[in-house]
Amino acid sequence: MKFKRIEIEWPEFGGGEAISYASIDEYEERITRAKERMKEHGLTHLVVYADREHFANVTYLAGLDPRFEEALLIVARTGTPLLLVGVECVGYLPISPLYRAGRLRTECYPTFSLMNISRQGGRKLSEIFSEEGIGSDSRIGCAGWKYYSEEEHPGGAHALDCPSYIADTLRSLAGYENVTNAAALFIDPDRGLRTSCSAAEIAYFEYTNVLASEGMKRVLLGIREGMTDHELLKRAEYSGEPLGSHMTLKAGGNRIGLSSARGEIVTRGLPLSSNICYWGSNICRVGWVAESADDLPEEARGYIDDFAGPFYEAMGEWLGLLQVGARAGDFVQLVGDRLPAERFGIKLNPGHLIHLDEWISSPFYPASDIRLRSGMVIQLDVIPKSPVYGSTRMEEGYVLADSALQTELGERFPAMYARCLKRRYFMREMLGIRLHEDVLPLSNIPGIVVPFLLEPRSIFALSEQ
Repeated sequence: MKFKRIEIEWPEFGGGEAISYASIDEYEERITRAKERMKEHGLTHLVVYADREHFANVTYLAGLDPRFEEALLIVARTGTPLLLVGVECVGYLPISPLYRAGRLRTECYPTFSLMNISRQGGRKLSEIFSEEGIGSDSRIGCAGWKYYSEEEHPGGAHALDCPSYIADTLRSLAGYENVTNAAALFIDPDRGLRTSCSAAEIAYFEYTNVLASEGMKRVLLGIREGMTDHELLKRAEYSGEPLGSHMTLKAGGNRIGLSSARGEIVTRGLPLSSNICYWGSNICRVGWVAESADDLPEEARGYIDDFAGPFYEAMGEWLGLLQVGARAGDFVQLVGDRLPAERFGIKLNPGHLIHLDEWISSPFYPASDIRLRSGMVIQLDVIPKSPVYGSTRMEEGYVLADSALQTELGERFPAMYARCLKRRYFMREMLGIRLHEDVLPLSNIPGIVVPFLLEPRSIFALSEQ
């Protein structure tokens, strides 16, 4: 396939319906599945840590993300889970459907509160753990944010990323060998609970992808010379949905990676990049503030033919491989062959899984034999970098869905499913990207890449050679 440029009016796919992330029945099903995994791994208890940044596992199981503090969810093989929260999160507990239905025990643990808030009146952590049945005969799985290999940390199975006072208390009660890292139970790319999504999760993530992509569309169509990056990013129209990462916008002389807007001027002949990220979505685009190559520095005037165009071709091939059962290592091989590192500077994995957290884990690593599954929400996140050409990007989300999952989506969320089919048709017929029937695009700017941002109707497409 060969890249080309076409002139279009940007398509309209409609707005997403605001829906809840999951029902109470789904939360209870998740607790049940977690208990089944505990049994598989010989665990008597699962202790799941959360804080403002590392909230997703607790949110997935209990429906609460601690806004300022920490939280801890204790799940035994039998009985109702116990959620510990700080003083400020007590009033936030009704956000959890399980709590509202009386199917989640809760307790204020004042030590989780912010500094100098009163810490009187709570039980000691050792007392709480003991009351939950944790003792010398227990085997505890502790889930924080990551898990660790033996190569990167001696005794990696016992390396925990929760605060030491929690880890030390668990180890004092159960013994060091009986407390292990259980984050893989949630995020392992092959078997993690959060790496295959339900129909309701997919519908919610489609909603957030619509929010993010419509915001990005307004940003890209609103670029004008001389405006500030702050003025431009206002066009994203932040909706109030929780963010998965800070919004970024680099313009003018700002070349700091992952930088937020900081008052720079949008300037002709310089690059511009931006991303908008809600839970389950991240839309990123990069281009030059230009009408044509004549506006670029002389050394960068090959941007289309030597850099951005070949990148778009490779992403079309990447998407052509995407289907249920595809081998993840083949995507890595493709990107390595088509976009050699010495020219395109790609250092991160060529794609990853996305969930409530922007990067949950990635099956896309060298020689990976992981087979992609129905229900995976996959972020096309391939990041080239050149000292001459800057970058280009087609970052957005796609769902893999077999016929059974697509039937369920069509029955339960017909408008959402119809939008996905319209996007797939657009990418096939207008952009020439051969998407498999298993692939449902979530973004409202699917595959749309504008190399010269002052000519937003001129976008990339593919044609048969």
